[in-house]
Amino acid sequence: MEYRLDRNVRSFLDPRTKLLLLFTGSVFVVGNAGEKWMFVFYWILVYLPVLLLFAEKEFKAGFIAIAIYLGSFYAQMALQHDLTAVESALALMLYIITKIFPTVVLARYIVKSTKVSEFLTAMNRLHVTDKLTIPISVIFRFFPTVVEESRAINDAMRMRGIEMGAKKATEAVEYRMVPLIASCSIIGEELSAAAMTRGLDVGKKRSCIWNISFGVPDIAVITLCLSAFVWWGIGRFFV
Repeated sequence: MEYRLDRNVRSFLDPRTKLLLLFTGSVFVVGNAGEKWMFVFYWILVYLPVLLLFAEKEFKAGFIAIAIYLGSFYAQMALQHDLTAVESALALMLYIITKIFPTVVLARYIVKSTKVSEFLTAMNRLHVTDKLTIPISVIFRFFPTVVEESRAINDAMRMRGIEMGAKKATEAVEYRMVPLIASCSIIGEELSAAAMTRGLDVGKKRSCIWNISFGVPDIAVITLCLSAFVWWGIGRFFV
């Protein structure tokens, strides 16, 4: 049976659109720019990363993200008046979670749905220097590899009867963290060597087997991002 690679297979959004959306979410969700007059865009940017996870059939991760965000949001709303020192610290932590978590979910979607080759091609078309694209491309593979290594270490410790809920909790953490830290160092070196082997540092234009282009979803998301900045500018001018 002959296998043919479909060069047009792509994720729901173009890598350039994902980066624009990440920047927009950082400004209006994490940075809370615009405050009250940006509340419509704020809530769209909060829940859009979950919809993108659903588009990539990451239903479990999407529902978990919704549960964490709603739980943190309503817990923070419940802690509003006459707070003790502990309750104030908890309210602050919940506030930070509600601001940062949507962007974390979006970053997870970007890492999971973007191939390194797609990302490099997108950055080349934006004329971004290799001094920036090469480290980011290594990061794209670093975190998923670390997660896989962590799972392997946990399985190995479980086979040896070392559980996180054991009486010697410090040993349980030590037996996982020390191998993981050592593995992270090795993984970083191996990924850097792999990037150099693939010719990412040659300083010349590279080809890519994947065809990336803007589609209807990209146009919709770009329009949303640009509209958010325009509305924010109008609000600053009249307020």
